[in-house]
Amino acid sequence: MPTPTKGPRLGGGPAHERLLLANLAAALFTHKSIKTTETKAKRLRPVAERLITFAKRGDLHARRRVLAVIGDKSVVHELFTEIAPLVELREGGYTRITKLGFRKGDNASMVQIELVLEPVNPKPKSAKKAAAAEKPAPKAAKAEETEAPAEDVATVEEEAAESTESVENETVAAEAADAEVEASDEAAESK
Repeated sequence: MPTPTKGPRLGGGPAHERLLLANLAAALFTHKSIKTTETKAKRLRPVAERLITFAKRGDLHARRRVLAVIGDKSVVHELFTEIAPLVELREGGYTRITKLGFRKGDNASMVQIELVLEPVNPKPKSAKKAAAAEKPAPKAAKAEETEAPAEDVATVEEEAAESTESVENETVAAEAADAEVEASDEAAESK
């Protein structure tokens, strides 16, 4: 949970701030994107993300916890049935704040806060994690080889020899292509 803010509250008092943030969250869930001041959006983000986390749980207790904050049942229904399935695989970061400039009149910094509903693209694993994942697999393969009969070992050795031959052929072909490129570059430089 975010640390409480010090100083004056949005809207005057703590009760007014709580209701203001609940109404902003309801508007965000209804319209998927709202335009507000930067301060209100930054205060809204943890509230909205917590409610979305409850919606992802989807049980009755979570629904009642959200209803305690947002009194409108239609908004809560939309949150649980439409928004929660779209962010099922996302681990936090359900909202995005984009700066829009300054409001005419009081020069307040305006932003657009919106729900991030795009599907999540899983990040590729780093080389270290991939190597760590591959290391246990060869040990298991070695254990299987020692237990396998001699005939299976012979077929595995033949397959390994064939794969090394194909790798060597690819290497020779790549070296030949590199030599041709170098020869053409030297011919172009001599002209």
